Amino acid sequence: MTSSEASKTWLSQDAYDRLQAELDELIAARPEIAAEINARREEGDLRENGGYHAAREEQGKQEGRILYLKEFLRNAEVGDTPTADKVTPGMVVTIYFDDDKSDTEKFLLGSREIASTTDLTVYSPESALGKAILGAASGQTVTYTAPSGADIKVTVVEFSPFGG
Repeated sequence: MTSSEASKTWLSQDAYDRLQAELDELIAARPEIAAEINARREEGDLRENGGYHAAREEQGKQEGRILYLKEFLRNAEVGDTPTADKVTPGMVVTIYFDDDKSDTEKFLLGSREIASTTDLTVYSPESALGKAILGAASGQTVTYTAPSGADIKVTVVEFSPFGG
């Protein structure tokens, strides 16, 4: 697996459409925010105008989200993840912990942006667990260091492409 394959974000068509709709909605709301700022500006002294500052802050958050979504969607791969014999982003992965086959966890390895499209827990490929299992084959055991500093051993049981 190349590093560019590992860094791709795979989205189902539904997830892509949902994020695109959010982006379109935010862009359409720009004039409304600008009008709010103008209305608050006309209230008087800007140094003591909480409504004006709140509207400006909201505008900043909105513009940040617009920029993020534009970049995210521009770099996303839409459709089914490629089938692979190793774990890649966009896979639903089942693992077990520390040689205890009854202690399993099933999750999606992918972007947190698609978390609202599934009931599965989503782990980023950049997370400690995500980095450890990227490229792992079924039956392979890997160790990673948790944020707490503990070394955790997991074994990949199975994986399959995420259906969205």
